Amino acid sequence: MTSQSQGIQQLLQAEKRAKDKLEEAKKRKGKRLKQAKEEATAEIDHYRLQREKEFRNKETNVMGSQGNLSAKIEEQTTEAIRNLTSSYHRNMENMMKKLLSTICDIRPEIHPNFRPAV
Repeated sequence: MTSQSQGIQQLLQAEKRAKDKLEEAKKRKGKRLKQAKEEATAEIDHYRLQREKEFRNKETNVMGSQGNLSAKIEEQTTEAIRNLTSSYHRNMENMMKKLLSTICDIRPEIHPNFRPAV
């Protein structure tokens, strides 16, 4: 009987050691998962910062050329305004004469569809 109880004791001790090893492995697995998650988060943050920096560089290049485009458009607009102003001053007198002659020189005529009352 002592041999049986000794065998049972050994089995119980082996089971306890296996249980302890299993729990230790679970803890290591939990730590490793947490560490992997932190590493992944750090890598994602690094990648995000890198992509944002590239985006800002591209945006600066595009906006810089848009600034040049803006200056060109401003210059063209100024030139167009200058041309319209000079055209206005050249043609203003002539147009005013035409408008005044149309308004002031009235030639009364009877409309062709008018029928006098009988």
